[in-house]
Amino acid sequence: MKDMSAYFKNEEYLKKFELFREILTEYNKKCNLTSILEKKDMYIKHFLDSVIPEELFPLNSKVIEIGSGGGFPSIPLKIVRDDLSFTLVESTGKKCKYLEETVKKLALVGVKVLNIRAEEGGRKQELREKFDIAEARAVAALNTLSEYCLPFVKVGGLFIAYKGDVEKELEESKNAIEILGGAIEKVYSYSLPEDSGKRNVVVIKKIKKTPEKYPRGRGLERKKPL
Repeated sequence: MKDMSAYFKNEEYLKKFELFREILTEYNKKCNLTSILEKKDMYIKHFLDSVIPEELFPLNSKVIEIGSGGGFPSIPLKIVRDDLSFTLVESTGKKCKYLEETVKKLALVGVKVLNIRAEEGGRKQELREKFDIAEARAVAALNTLSEYCLPFVKVGGLFIAYKGDVEKELEESKNAIEILGGAIEKVYSYSLPEDSGKRNVVVIKKIKKTPEKYPRGRGLERKKPL
């Protein structure tokens, strides 16, 4: 794990993180993006939490983020890893507008915003099994999230889920992960500075194609998880 200063003492990174914080704070008045508003907390609990696991993302990966919301971890990752390309999937129009504005103001190249639901996107020919990595942070329980994310991942690619406590979710998601073509590869654990909490990142390898009937849609991913 890199020392915190490797990210926040780099002048180029810091300038972009600060601009990102300003944009996020301003847009948060219009739509609910985050309840974390203190500058220090935002840097630790959003920015640092997003970039600590960046070593899990192979060079030049094509990444899709599900439920982008405030843009975590995608925007912080893009700031420190310009080699990564991102497609941000968000179903709320106002949040898409915010994401598009953020990408423009930060001059981020190789970031696309899609205003669609994950379960719809997972069935689109141009998106299904086209990505090296699907990732998400604080969107849904792991069994539900697996049905949203794994259909986007190429065989051999990864689904990376940012989580807090995850032991119970891991047990409950085993069936879903297997059905959807995945296998748990590892769980990467770390603690944020200043007693800001413990985090786990679940890395799931896509070992076979996802059956055509998934994602099921009609809200079944949440109502009746696999």
